[in-house]
Amino acid sequence: MMKTETKMKMQMLCFLFFSFLVASSYAQVKLKQNFYQNTCPNVESIVRSAVTKKFQQTFVTAPATLRLFFHDCFVRGCDASVMLANGNAEKDHHDDLSLAGDGFDTVIKAKAAVDSNPSCRNKVSCADILALATRDVVALTGGPSYNVELGRRDGRISTKKSVQHKLPHADFNLDQLNTMFASHGLSQTDMIALSGAHTLGFSHCGQFKKRIYSKAGIDRTLNRQYALQLRQMCPVNVDPRIAINMDPTTPQTFDNAYYKNLEQGKGLFSSDQVLFTDKRSRPTVNLFASNNNAFNQAFVNAITKLGRVGVLTGNQGEIRRDCTRVN
Repeated sequence: MMKTETKMKMQMLCFLFFSFLVASSYAQVKLKQNFYQNTCPNVESIVRSAVTKKFQQTFVTAPATLRLFFHDCFVRGCDASVMLANGNAEKDHHDDLSLAGDGFDTVIKAKAAVDSNPSCRNKVSCADILALATRDVVALTGGPSYNVELGRRDGRISTKKSVQHKLPHADFNLDQLNTMFASHGLSQTDMIALSGAHTLGFSHCGQFKKRIYSKAGIDRTLNRQYALQLRQMCPVNVDPRIAINMDPTTPQTFDNAYYKNLEQGKGLFSSDQVLFTDKRSRPTVNLFASNNNAFNQAFVNAITKLGRVGVLTGNQGEIRRDCTRVN
């Protein structure tokens, strides 16, 4: 009797273990570069063409799309949930209100271009289109072009609440940055490389006002001449939404100037400047400042890893017909 019972338990354990393996392998379907080879072989050229057209209309396309991808992946994974509109969605959270509309429009236009091809219609996810568009805007601004892993599905859930405590803030220190990035499998080097995306785009006066106006005066880690320039652009009672370039030297070029700026105390956010002031991260900043190729390689590696965060594959998600709403 005992032997029979033991045998049954062992069979049950084997069954459960096998089921777990099947479920795990299913959940961990790998992304791959040629995912649409048989369903929409021209997807990359179609997206690139649409993104290039949008970029030629406005430069904001580049930083807006890049930032949209980052915000999407850090909340619920890279599933285009940031695109959904339901009145209480991720994009309605105050941390996402500054996402420029041109980023959303880039994905919507690229999706329309893909779906206008009969063989591709409703076969390519918005999440994959956002990942491809991100690569394209980096290349269009002088940065590296790289292979993009594909096969993501679109998420069906997007809530304002899910954004809370999921995105880095302008006043984060190195430990806070490392902890947040590590929660997504990203190293300190990955974090520093991805921060280099601040070589493009702009922020608003309200995001760094405390660094140039406080009872203690100008932030001591901020280059004084640069701080005085910022005061001119952001007077005390200025509209906090006034836009200021993140990179004061080459704001429309994806390059390593961001790191050279940090060496000179010209990081706009304290979360930028801390990468240089903290001795633990300074060597990487110095490396990237002196070697643009090292930065490019680290960025490609980091953004590829970012693109794998929390992805949905197979039947875990859907392929949205409209990127702004679930099917």
